[in-house]
Amino acid sequence: MVWRWVWFPETEGAVISVFDVAAYVLEKLGPMTAMKMHKLAYYAQAWSVVWDDEPLIDGRFEAWANGPVSPEYFAAHRGEYTVSSEPRGNVKLIKGRVKATVDAVIKAYGDKEPGWLSDLTHREDPWIKAREGLSPGQRGNQEISLASMRDYYSSL
Repeated sequence: MVWRWVWFPETEGAVISVFDVAAYVLEKLGPMTAMKMHKLAYYAQAWSVVWDDEPLIDGRFEAWANGPVSPEYFAAHRGEYTVSSEPRGNVKLIKGRVKATVDAVIKAYGDKEPGWLSDLTHREDPWIKAREGLSPGQRGNQEISLASMRDYYSSL
């Protein structure tokens, strides 16, 4: 991961929805699996907590069996394997520091396969700690805390 430090006063304190991030990512990368979108949105959240000391997305991520999932995004796309557009999102909100964060995540993770991203999250402490007490493959909805994201990713 490449370190990035940029200050954008016009977006300081801006928190957007997972749908805004998804709309922007789909505009940049095109259709992808819903699993991959969950992972890219999760990494945008995690790196924003580290780089900007605040969450990017107004919403939670849970430690599901296949990695971090946004329950809100899952509910909106339940049963869809591939997502190609996100009409609930507003790409115009992706500007300043928000854009810099999401662009850095796209650059670092955008070319990765969904399974690779899922496997990566399975080796990282935030997902592992939120899954404590659950067997592999067992359903779970424990939140991956912002503090665990900050602690882990800031140490990389």
